[in-house]
Amino acid sequence: MTRRAASADTRETDDGSGAVRRLAPPARRFLARRSGVLVRLALWSLAETGQAFLVGYGVAQAVDQGFLAGDTRRGLLWLTVALVAVLLGAPVIRGVFAQLAGLTEPLRDGLVRHAVDRSLGPAAAGGPGGTDRAAVSRLTNQVEIARDSFAGLVLTLRSFVFTAAGALLGLLSLHPSLLVVVLPPLSLGLGLFLVTLRPMAAAQRRALAADEALGDHAARSRAALRDLTACGTGPAAARRGAELIEGAAAAARVLAGWAAVRTAALGVAGHLPVLALLLAVPWLRGRGVTAGALLGAFTYLVQSLLPALHTLMTALGAAGSRLLVVLDRIIGPERPQPRPERPRAAEQERAGEPERAGEPERAGEAGSVRAPAATRPEPALAAAPRPAPGAGGAAVTARATAAIPGPGDDAPNLGGRPADRARTAAVELRSVTLSYGVRAEPVLDSLDLCVAPGEHLAVVGPSGIGKSTLTRLIAGTLAPSGGEVRVDGREVTGRPPAELAALRVLMPQEAYVFSGTLSDNLTYLRPGASRADLDAAVDALGLWPLVERLGGLDAPLRPAELSHGERQLLALTRAWMSPAPLLLLDEATCHLDPAAEARAEEALARRPGTLLVVAHRLSSAVRADRVLVLDGTDAVCGTHDEVLDRSPLYRDLTGHWQGGPARRR
Repeated sequence: MTRRAASADTRETDDGSGAVRRLAPPARRFLARRSGVLVRLALWSLAETGQAFLVGYGVAQAVDQGFLAGDTRRGLLWLTVALVAVLLGAPVIRGVFAQLAGLTEPLRDGLVRHAVDRSLGPAAAGGPGGTDRAAVSRLTNQVEIARDSFAGLVLTLRSFVFTAAGALLGLLSLHPSLLVVVLPPLSLGLGLFLVTLRPMAAAQRRALAADEALGDHAARSRAALRDLTACGTGPAAARRGAELIEGAAAAARVLAGWAAVRTAALGVAGHLPVLALLLAVPWLRGRGVTAGALLGAFTYLVQSLLPALHTLMTALGAAGSRLLVVLDRIIGPERPQPRPERPRAAEQERAGEPERAGEPERAGEAGSVRAPAATRPEPALAAAPRPAPGAGGAAVTARATAAIPGPGDDAPNLGGRPADRARTAAVELRSVTLSYGVRAEPVLDSLDLCVAPGEHLAVVGPSGIGKSTLTRLIAGTLAPSGGEVRVDGREVTGRPPAELAALRVLMPQEAYVFSGTLSDNLTYLRPGASRADLDAAVDALGLWPLVERLGGLDAPLRPAELSHGERQLLALTRAWMSPAPLLLLDEATCHLDPAAEARAEEALARRPGTLLVVAHRLSSAVRADRVLVLDGTDAVCGTHDEVLDRSPLYRDLTGHWQGGPARRR
């Protein structure tokens, strides 16, 4: 595009002339198909012309031919004519509104269909990520703006045209000199107002564009919160949001400025005609204008002409500019979606030049990010936990009456780890209490727990009892209300994310997989892993069929093309490769079939380190070295057989998992 063409396009965008040319043909077609409605609307409006004429004319005749002539009866008769004309306005308005629905409702239905087609077409053609986020605004807020604005414009334009025709005809019938006095200031105010229409439309267009941009940024950021946290680009996204907010505020200020100019023009048109008529009274009297004609002229101005003009200017200035802008955005040409900005230099260095989170063309799904192998994001927040439940959602408590012993000296030895590790508990909870409010019932109450290095512990209990809360406490992402939580002998509360990442990996139910290569995803928590380590992890978790289907370890990966189970399997393989000594699986295998779950848990249990699993199947509990049962009154820990004998709740859960009553072995 040449510079001249670009300038012309900018002018069209700013002053609205391009939008008028684009909207004129469909507007003509829309109105032509509803000519019957327009004719009926015009017939009802003709009655309004007669009403406006009779009000001023009746007042003038009541004064000249009645009261000033000494004929009170005739004066009252003419006032009665004016009163009847005013009262007849009610059925006229009723008839106008009845016909108005024949214009506004088809317009709304057509706009909704167009907005839906415009949104679903690209989404169906482009696959995942091809949706238009601005379509929500067009389908709801903007369609209603267009409908209401169109209805207001039809009412005010019709009212002004027919009321002004009746009032001007009345002024002419009273005396032609009245038009000489009234028309110039009236035309001046109306002209000043019309000058503001294009700048007002441009300001309205910029305000709507700023609102859409802010909404789109908010939608992208919400969908990509995990990416923004993992890549460290949250500050950049926050700065971009602040810029968009400031831009929207600036557009609103400009719009308010033009609204003030419009108000000034309205004051000129609304007050100067009356003032001019007052100042011209001596001149008009000298030209033979009667007192009744002057009073009738003031009636025409105050009761008919100026209120109609005021309504017209208000509607054109507000509803008219909004309607032009909104219609152009709904049925105008497609605008190219702006490409998201990349992070600033500091964030680029930290995040390794990832794609902008949530970018639909390349990210593959909301919340995905490309992380090159050379410079991956910090793995500290690789597995974001689920949000904490509210106080009301955790009414069931788990009280431990005594410390839960670990396996002591019989715990499995960790190959390749220092000998003193055997004397340090992998996980230790000391009188841990947690509640989500001062008056809330504790979720965990004075819980003591000791897990030995290399141990495999399964946590079971009813939904909402605190299993996920326990994993979050151990992971250090949730601080206890009381007590102490230690991992590998170190207190986790308040520890920096980088240090926590070196101690544990928390795998939630929602597996985190990002756009990039398969190798990038698997080595996310261990960037320096060799190809042999990667092959060993894939073999241990049984991932080779998926690797071959995707095209190899170096093949690009689109998260939206994976099932929930495949995502979980990828995330579990990534956890297997992590150097952290503690793995926390919070129902991280819930989408796997029993065979795949068994293979994954057995592989993770053989991995050097400690494994804590929130179990949702009996088989997970049976495979563990020990089982921790959380219930509302007590916490029981031991082997499967021991807990089956000591915990009625565990027997009930086992019977539920097996589809019948539990039996002690």
